[in-house]
Amino acid sequence: MNLHFSVHDNLNSKMTKTIEVLKDELKSVRAGRANPALLDRIVVEYYGAPTPLKQLANVSAPEPRLLLIQPFDPSVIHSIEKAINQSELGINPSNDGKIIRLAVPQLTEERRKDLTKLVKKMGEDAKVALRNERRNANDDLKKLQKDGELTEDDLKASLEEVQKMIDKYVKEVEDIISDKEKEIMEV
Repeated sequence: MNLHFSVHDNLNSKMTKTIEVLKDELKSVRAGRANPALLDRIVVEYYGAPTPLKQLANVSAPEPRLLLIQPFDPSVIHSIEKAINQSELGINPSNDGKIIRLAVPQLTEERRKDLTKLVKKMGEDAKVALRNERRNANDDLKKLQKDGELTEDDLKASLEEVQKMIDKYVKEVEDIISDKEKEIMEV
């Protein structure tokens, strides 16, 4: 069995996971329209335990600028409001005792610019993670060569393959970030 292929497969799965994490993080960055995924990172204090909002309530977007949060247990409504107020969403919740309404305001130009900076930072963090994976894979390949399990030519070819993979994934990150920035800047 070619050990350098297992290094490549391992690298490929780690890079794919990095892309998935980036996509999940970007879902929580609001782009001016209501999306239940905006609340994915909200954690509510529920009977002394931090609990994801998704486990405590139904979240829906009946209109482009409105999110409805319907708690399974009405007694948790104030804890949910507190968690939303403490988040970086910048949306004030209102409730009628049974349902929390979040009116998603139009983004200001300044807020849009702040969000694009945040998105760029998320993209840079993902690229750093990809480069770390590349370094680890290259170290693994060099160790295989040092242990005599790879020839010099195999090592060179494998390192080039790793570079091609990183280039592909970095391009994918840049495309994802570019799409999200366009979505944010869209009025």
